[in-house]
Amino acid sequence: MMTHDTLETGRRAFLAGTALLGLTASLPTAAFAADMAPTTGTAPEQDRKAILGMAGTYKVTFDFRETTSFLAGYTPIAPKVSGGEEVVRVVEDSGSVIRLQHILVVDGEDGLPVVVKHWRQDWVYQPAAVLTYRGTGHWSLTPVDAAVGKGAWSQTVWQTDDSPRYGGVGRWRHDAGVSRWTSDETWRPLARRDATRHPPYDRYSGTNRHALTPAGWVHEQDNAKLGPRDGTLVTFVHETVINTYARFSDFPIAAADDYWAKTSTYWAAVRAAWDQAIAQHQGLSVTEEANNGSVTGKALMGLADSIAKGGKTTPDAIAEARRVIADATQGAVKSGA
Repeated sequence: MMTHDTLETGRRAFLAGTALLGLTASLPTAAFAADMAPTTGTAPEQDRKAILGMAGTYKVTFDFRETTSFLAGYTPIAPKVSGGEEVVRVVEDSGSVIRLQHILVVDGEDGLPVVVKHWRQDWVYQPAAVLTYRGTGHWSLTPVDAAVGKGAWSQTVWQTDDSPRYGGVGRWRHDAGVSRWTSDETWRPLARRDATRHPPYDRYSGTNRHALTPAGWVHEQDNAKLGPRDGTLVTFVHETVINTYARFSDFPIAAADDYWAKTSTYWAAVRAAWDQAIAQHQGLSVTEEANNGSVTGKALMGLADSIAKGGKTTPDAIAEARRVIADATQGAVKSGA
């Protein structure tokens, strides 16, 4: 998975220009929108303000720490701390649906900024369904019980190429001086930081919390790393993750906005193609790949890079992207792997 783990890949592969331009938004396909649509009710403005408050420009620190081992012979790995600068833009706000796109900016070896389209988080108020990870390479569109969804928000997280990562449901609270959202416990595919090491575990079971801070916001995770042992799924180790977003503007923000202005139409079409596949199969099957999250990652990101550098037209890139997604998706599963 690419979320929070693409800095080195970005240094090697994705360059962008420097003029500040606007952003564009897109709506999902009609079938997918119907499946994921919020139920009746107006989203609380305090919740919306908290979600929209995560947009901006930030210095980000990613802090991953394995803590307690639950299997004899397994030793937690050393903590991993990295960081960078990130632009978070609102690409849709229709009241009860909010989509935030993250874009990393790092220093290239030639001194020019390197732009990497990072993860995306979609928020839906009182969702009818949520896309959930079911095990290696499989996601299902899972109905949300009306009682569970009432007053709640789903958050769906997508890889850098807009293929799925995980989804969950939770509620915003605004008390004790903090606005915070806490998810239910959900499965997630391995992140690049782990997948590239080929560990004995093959997924996370984790809880998410997003909380606003005076300096910005923080994304906290409490993960159990799970994998097979003697035909049974077991917990190898627990992990805490603290990703801190502190408001910051002393970096080439214009490079991120220029990249997005050049590629946003392409990425809107890519999102729509994924949505169509999910709606068609009530979920998705796509092969995971350690360095790129999904097997589609290298091709889809490369097409965007070509658009940004003027090497390929947007219509040609969209047509090729649709073929890549169609070839990579094989349908959905209804139960865990």
